[in-house]
Amino acid sequence: MALDLTTEQRAIANGARGEGAAMALRIVAATARLMGAPSLIPIASAHIDGALYHGDSGTLFAEKLVEGGARVAVRATLNVGSLDLTGCSKNRLEAHERGMARRMMDAYRTLGCEPTWTCAPYQAGHRPAYGSDVAWGESNAVVFCNSVFGARTNRYGDFLDIACAIAGYAPYYGFHLPENRRAKIIFDVSGLDAEFLASEAAWPILGSLYGREMGDAVGIVAGIEHHPGEDALKAFGAAAASAGAVGLFHVAGVTPEAPDLATALQHRAPEAVIKVTTDMIRDSRRRLSTAAGADAIHAVAIGSPHLSGAEFDRLERLIAGRRLHVPLYACTGRHVLAALESSGKRQLLEQSGVIIVADTCVVVTPILPDIDNAVLMTNSGKFAHYAPGNTGYGVIYGSMAECVESAVTGRPVFGAAE
Repeated sequence: MALDLTTEQRAIANGARGEGAAMALRIVAATARLMGAPSLIPIASAHIDGALYHGDSGTLFAEKLVEGGARVAVRATLNVGSLDLTGCSKNRLEAHERGMARRMMDAYRTLGCEPTWTCAPYQAGHRPAYGSDVAWGESNAVVFCNSVFGARTNRYGDFLDIACAIAGYAPYYGFHLPENRRAKIIFDVSGLDAEFLASEAAWPILGSLYGREMGDAVGIVAGIEHHPGEDALKAFGAAAASAGAVGLFHVAGVTPEAPDLATALQHRAPEAVIKVTTDMIRDSRRRLSTAAGADAIHAVAIGSPHLSGAEFDRLERLIAGRRLHVPLYACTGRHVLAALESSGKRQLLEQSGVIIVADTCVVVTPILPDIDNAVLMTNSGKFAHYAPGNTGYGVIYGSMAECVESAVTGRPVFGAAE
């Protein structure tokens, strides 16, 4: 299918807004041709995942856009970088990598992006309108945007995300098309214990199972009686997008495109129904731990996606002023950090042994100490998925309450009261 560009789009590609914007539009158009998109569509905003340093080429690419006079044409928030610019935590990047990472972060700010530095921009006020077309990167942000807001985005990878933001357009394919947002598989959790479904620990476990079962298919969760809250949906979507390639999920009676099953299915029969059992849940939880037999832990890490203010309130209540035996790394955005500082909670948490990590997280940049046979405990399905490969730490999964009690004792503790 031939790509049909408008007169304005062709003008941008030919340099009407400068060489940086021309390069961006050409990248977007080339992607659209590869994906078989018939046209480009205007976008309302973008969330940029490409500012995380993975090598010098990424920095040089961003600086090339700056040299070409590029500026974002829409609101564009920034995902985590490789450095904690707030100074809350320190990482172990070598001097060259640190310098290039800083140059990269500076370049994206020069392009006009908002220095939010969070994987949860929706917690920092970036909340697209229902039905609006956007171009978001970062898997958890994408799935949250599509599912919880009902905005429309594909999973825009590094550098395509900033190209879309500068051009102001995205390829018209995938989840931008209403028919591709139809639920095809029912993920029925009605047979599970209501107390389990009401617990914080349930959602990463369910999300991990959902991701493995769905792959990149669109499904709908049925059997949830009450809205679980945004933090639960955040945890579910992040785990689903890590264990699978989920970009959109529906929850019957909860998410905006699923007031009921029939609407989410677009009044067609489902292709499959998955009846979730307690045995499936038990297996999903087991899979989240790679060091289940360990009798000691070396660190706890929470906040992937970044912790909300409500989650910090809960963390403070669970610690209750006690001193932690091992460090607890709490990853968050600077918007939450500002609230912690103004309330005095940051100082209290740090006195207990909490290490707040802002602007980044412990899985994407070297913050955790290098320890042989180290074990990390987490309540994050996303951390559980990526930490072994990215940090070298074995992982034990537990609820936030279990993570706190384990941090207090220095060994895995299960069954702690929520």
